[in-house]
Amino acid sequence: MQHLDDIEKKAKAAVDKKALFGDDLDLAQYDRSFVPHKYLADQEMCALPQDEQQRMLMSGLDVTGKGRGGTYVQKDTTVIHCHSMQDGVEVLPAKAALEKYDWVKDYFWKLVAPDQDKYTASAALELHDGYVIRALPGSKSIYPIQACLYIEKENLQQNVHNLIVVEEGAELHVITGCATSPTMKKGVHVGISEFFVKKNAKLSFTMIHNWAEEMDVRPRSVARVEEGGVFINNYICMKPVRSIQMYPVTYLAGENSTAMFYSIIVGTPGSNFDVGGRTFLQKPGCRAEIIQRAISNGAHVMNRGHLIGEAPGIKAHLECKGLLLNGGVIDSVPQLSAHVEGVDMSHEAAVGKVAQEEIHYLMSRGLSESESISTIVRGFLNIDIMGLPPMLKAEIDKAIDMSDKDAL
Repeated sequence: MQHLDDIEKKAKAAVDKKALFGDDLDLAQYDRSFVPHKYLADQEMCALPQDEQQRMLMSGLDVTGKGRGGTYVQKDTTVIHCHSMQDGVEVLPAKAALEKYDWVKDYFWKLVAPDQDKYTASAALELHDGYVIRALPGSKSIYPIQACLYIEKENLQQNVHNLIVVEEGAELHVITGCATSPTMKKGVHVGISEFFVKKNAKLSFTMIHNWAEEMDVRPRSVARVEEGGVFINNYICMKPVRSIQMYPVTYLAGENSTAMFYSIIVGTPGSNFDVGGRTFLQKPGCRAEIIQRAISNGAHVMNRGHLIGEAPGIKAHLECKGLLLNGGVIDSVPQLSAHVEGVDMSHEAAVGKVAQEEIHYLMSRGLSESESISTIVRGFLNIDIMGLPPMLKAEIDKAIDMSDKDAL
């Protein structure tokens, strides 16, 4: 209880604290009150309206549960479905997990600081829910766990806190999607995520955003990876959104641990993205890779990346590439920091446009101009993500296929 009391005190002191890179959201204008919804059994999930099912599907969640090892769905402030079908993997709502298990308190708010900014403070003081997923020692995930954070109520601020713990020697794959109803326009999503990857464990975490045009999104996440652990983080956002601001941090705290971040962003007119990531390589033999692909169709995209080498024998690479299609702005800010001798770190940044000669070549091969541009863009967005099971790689490819028709 003392830990939770301290969290509340810190959060109260930070309710007006601006984010790291600053923004002008006034959280007082949004509704954070409880929104009740009925809990749905497995068969009832398929009875959801087709337009809702489609929105969820485009964020990676299949209501049938086919090819999934478990499901978590939260609509507005209420958990409407939660279960695990895999031995060795637990899936629980955050509030229920805090009440059921003492060990959850040992991880909650240990990586993300409740007083980091006004968004973390708001989530700490007015938590709606979120998920807790734990892979037990030695368990191997066959099918990915799917989760969806869905917003239906207009002008809602949804506060969630997610926790994933992958115990020693375990392997876990998670697809988490964020989406809004077809009629909902404006709101705020505040998502706190903490990842613990233990010794020789592996976690692949894929996030797909499918928001409304006037949504503001503020994820705050931190990961800690122990000796021999692997953390793969994939992020896809190819739908209209007003603003997204996130800067996930990873601590490679054990020897020979690995972190790989891959992001695909398509910014539509008026969208504002301030995205990136920071990785601390703290022990010998650590490996890190941050690969970012951004396309602007009239958006402002800020790509940040920071690799920090704190031990000899580490290797890391940062790559930020942007493509301007129909105006907008793309800023790339790669940063490398070496604190000791014997580190191997590199970065590459590039911003350009579709070359006319490439378009003309493809048109000479029988494609139309729009088909030629689409082919070039698809090639630009193609990222070879190492270490993913084929099923999960197929899910990412499907998300891009379903999104690019609208976004591009």
